[in-house]
Amino acid sequence: MKVSIKNNAQGGFTLIELIVVIVILGILAATALPKFANLGSDARVASLNAAKGSLSSVAAMAHGRYLANATTGTPPTEMNLEGTTISFATTVTGTGYPKANEALATAAGLNSADYTIFATKADATKTTPNVPANSVVAVPNSVAGTPTAVTCYVIYTEPSATNTPPTITNNGTAATCE
Repeated sequence: MKVSIKNNAQGGFTLIELIVVIVILGILAATALPKFANLGSDARVASLNAAKGSLSSVAAMAHGRYLANATTGTPPTEMNLEGTTISFATTVTGTGYPKANEALATAAGLNSADYTIFATKADATKTTPNVPANSVVAVPNSVAGTPTAVTCYVIYTEPSATNTPPTITNNGTAATCE
């Protein structure tokens, strides 16, 4: 009688192979996690860049309409943009750029769902940025009321002379908006 012994093929992974794979995945996760954990600050910086662009667009559009209306008669003191009445009553008369106030922020689409708006002169605190006179500051709601708000914002400052544009600055960086 002949006895046949069959070699069975291995049906799965050994315990050592599984442990090695888990260790490798852990190392990959540990090196990749910091990259993905910083996406919040990048998103805030992108949001501030968009807010800066929006404020620039509204200021340029208002200035263009101001100049067009000024050539046909008396320059306007206020104008309706995007359903919001903005004022041209800046500290320097005749600039043709909008006054730095909440109406400007609203016309630029910076609403309370996304931004906290500061339009009254105020010194910086531990959780709010410095708001100079004749300026409006927009802080992303995700950092409003935190120490990060002091360094993560966009600011619109009225022109300081008749033939100069307003200053619009994004103070947020990936490091300051964490």
